[in-house]
Amino acid sequence: MQGYFITGTDTGVGKTVVTAGIVANLKQRGINVGIMKPVQTGSTTTRQGLVSPDALFALTVAGIMDEMELVSPYRLKPPLAPRIAAELTGTAIDLAKINRAYRELCRRHDFMLVEGAGGIMVPITGRFLMADLIKAFNLPALIVARPGLGTVNHTLLTVEYAKSRGIHVAGIIINGLNEKEAGTAEKTNPGLIAELSGVPVIGIIPYDAGIDTDTGKPGRIVQLVETGIKWEMISLPNRRGGGR
Repeated sequence: MQGYFITGTDTGVGKTVVTAGIVANLKQRGINVGIMKPVQTGSTTTRQGLVSPDALFALTVAGIMDEMELVSPYRLKPPLAPRIAAELTGTAIDLAKINRAYRELCRRHDFMLVEGAGGIMVPITGRFLMADLIKAFNLPALIVARPGLGTVNHTLLTVEYAKSRGIHVAGIIINGLNEKEAGTAEKTNPGLIAELSGVPVIGIIPYDAGIDTDTGKPGRIVQLVETGIKWEMISLPNRRGGGR
């Protein structure tokens, strides 16, 4: 299966908006793309039960119709690390269930984007980390990072840990750059990160106050990702229709 696992240097770095923007652009290019958020914490309660706001945002922005039960098999209410959220709610996370959902989505689609929860070392169940899930899915990783001070350290640590686990890091995406307020750190971080990590920075996505994943407001994320990503650095399949 072709695709990417989108992880981040931390929680709140914008993995969801980057995922949604990439998926929407791929779908517009005629690629049969699917998305997955295997474990969502901080889920919202609706009349249909617990819903993954991250998965719903990406599904809506991209116009994909896969069922929530497949896209996000585990939806937990506490906004905590998946292992702790599961323990507090008495939920036993079955990795085989996650794998079955992923395989079904792979059957439906030619290309998959899987969004993690938090960073690469967040525990899902027991000692099974997000990095272990990336390995199980056998996908290269894209790392989403903040633009400002401190991101060099966070990003290099994430890259080095991924490499130590045998995960191929295909690129780094810096999200939320406010060009009007950018200082020396924001201007020099991309080059420094690429040089020291040996991983290319394949995109810089500007800040947009109109984006709100909690309320489902996409703002200009599709356009910003379209112009902010170096698409020649994304490995894509042949076009075979737009999927479900």
